Amino acid sequence: MISDGSFRLDGKLALVTGASRGIGYFLSKELAARGAHVIAVARTVGGLEELDDEITAAGGSATLVPLDLTDMPAIDRLGGSIYERWGKLDILVANAGVLGTISPIGHVEAKVFDKLMNINVSSVWRLIRTTDPLLKLSDAGRALLLSSGAAHSARAYWGPYAASKAAVEVMGRSWADEARQTKLRVNSVNPGATRTAMRAQAVPGEDPETLPTPAEVAAKIALILDPKIDDTGKLYDVRAGKLLGYNNPS
Repeated sequence: MISDGSFRLDGKLALVTGASRGIGYFLSKELAARGAHVIAVARTVGGLEELDDEITAAGGSATLVPLDLTDMPAIDRLGGSIYERWGKLDILVANAGVLGTISPIGHVEAKVFDKLMNINVSSVWRLIRTTDPLLKLSDAGRALLLSSGAAHSARAYWGPYAASKAAVEVMGRSWADEARQTKLRVNSVNPGATRTAMRAQAVPGEDPETLPTPAEVAAKIALILDPKIDDTGKLYDVRAGKLLGYNNPS
């Protein structure tokens, strides 16, 4: 089931990583416009300040957290800080990620591979670990992990990035299964090709005007953060406009 879009998030607290640009930036604005207080996490302070200005001008509210997701102890401390200030968390969007290099897998430098896995996988696990108890204190905790079509296509030259997104999806599915008897619901999302800097880096010859904007994609992603949606352990494909199930053997 996908929301009709009429829901509000007044009184809800939403944590979004990679919030200083792209999909994370516009999803933060979307959630704030629906009434959520947004904890916006990113490394780029200027982008966070611009986001805060736009959210405030539209009547919303945000807390800015400049944080490098390679700083794992800082991610651990984030959960404690949220608990001390708010006592819970309603929404987690693990959006931040890096592309690495598009090249034959045997040509990828070890430092590039390690950084990609650190940010795309290890930081997501640390976020899960530090926010899981907070999300379970919500009356409708929702976690959303950003994936990619690359996780399923296994195309040439995309090996490390594809592997990182596949790992995130599997972690999300396991987490969802563990939380089935709680009010926490966990899903992944494939936003599809979007007019972002990362996409331009990956496919430099592509005409960006043929792609949807991050604002358009973010508006669609927000629909699965409706507290009324009870689906869990699924993948939302933005282009298809629906949640896809997995064949999970018992």
